[in-house]
Amino acid sequence: MNLCHLFDLSLTGRRDTVALEFQDRSYTFGELDSRSNRVAQLLVRKGMQPGDRLCVYLPNCVEMIDIYLACVKTGVIFVPINILYRDREISHIVADAEPREVISDPCWTEEAAALEDTRPQIFPDGDDAAGIIYTSGTTGPSKGAILSHNNFAANAVNLLACWKITSEDRLLLGLPLFHVHGLGNGLHCWLASGCRMRLLERFEYHKAADEFRAFRPTLFFGVPTIYVRLLGMGQGIAREIGAFMRLFVSGSAPLPAQVLEDFRALFGHTILERYGMSETLMNMSNPYEGERRPGTVGLPLPGVSVRLDEQTGEIYLRGPNVFSGYWRREEATRAAFVDGYFRTGDLATRSPDGYYTLSGRKSDLIISSGFNIYPREIEEFLQEQPEIAEAAVVGRSDAVRGEVPVAYVVVLAGFDAAGMRSRCREKLASFKVPKEFVEVEKLPRNAMGKIEKHRL
Repeated sequence: MNLCHLFDLSLTGRRDTVALEFQDRSYTFGELDSRSNRVAQLLVRKGMQPGDRLCVYLPNCVEMIDIYLACVKTGVIFVPINILYRDREISHIVADAEPREVISDPCWTEEAAALEDTRPQIFPDGDDAAGIIYTSGTTGPSKGAILSHNNFAANAVNLLACWKITSEDRLLLGLPLFHVHGLGNGLHCWLASGCRMRLLERFEYHKAADEFRAFRPTLFFGVPTIYVRLLGMGQGIAREIGAFMRLFVSGSAPLPAQVLEDFRALFGHTILERYGMSETLMNMSNPYEGERRPGTVGLPLPGVSVRLDEQTGEIYLRGPNVFSGYWRREEATRAAFVDGYFRTGDLATRSPDGYYTLSGRKSDLIISSGFNIYPREIEEFLQEQPEIAEAAVVGRSDAVRGEVPVAYVVVLAGFDAAGMRSRCREKLASFKVPKEFVEVEKLPRNAMGKIEKHRL
């Protein structure tokens, strides 16, 4: 099977059902099927063959969905580009992917309107590449992770089963479709389940309450920064939203335990935190039924095998969700796998009952006087303090200790560095106490809200 077979549960099976709302217009699944059929015919007319790459540089819009579905139907490999990227970053991806075309204007699809509403007779295999997702490139030039139809399908089926997503749900999606969170979770769960989705061009906090109240979703996917912003809502509005919501999910960056607790108190819902990557889609999740344990990413999803490196605690993964390798990077691909397991670069601990807690990136590990320091432990403690809104801890070279931890903090009224250092000494081992507190207006983040520590 390929993704067409999974999506046809909705595109064909629910043709007359309203599928999508975007900018005051609605579309049925049948309309989306027809629109993407015509775009698929356009791709064929332009000479695109299965395996060709198509780079797409667009904000969230219906045309982006049309193009993606057309790629799935023709075997063309979809290569989304972060809409925040500029010339240097875009040029790197285009040079690396060597696409047949680059689409940066939604009007590109207009010439498809007069073409035939029939699906091209092209039948991709499940192991064929459906997309190339470029990593953020924090440790060098970004690499393209090749994700197959099977990778995406296994991910969607897992999430529908484990998170109880059905056609009765209503999904409010403000995540960018150029990222696996919005694409692999949002778009695919919507199409596979046949639920109704309202797509936002972007998440805007000042419009969030109105969007929630108008659409009355049951399902929402967000990143930690979004949930931090939602904590600014008044209790009355938050409780109103909580009354019709079924599930809030967080990912793409660690969710501070304090945010989970504060959100539960305000909205009456416990956010479900999960763990995924561009190269693997979703790996672990807190259970829908059962304990959603603060600070953890839960248990491995069905079919996902996890191994922790005995020396470092690095997560190794194997499963139907794991990509086949990096686009045209044979050496990087070989280095990324050990005995069939993908080396994630993420560090974690496992509780006796199987819950995993991320402790940071292997590259973020601070070694001070021979002691391993996991920044997230310090960050969690700092973010529990009422005078600190956000915190990020990185290592700084030290002539005596090798490295020492330094905390970058977004502070609130009443912050005192000396007092905070004293508080840290009471709760943390001496070698974990930040050597310095650097006050900043905001922490550098990428489009998905992940802190870019290499910029600190």
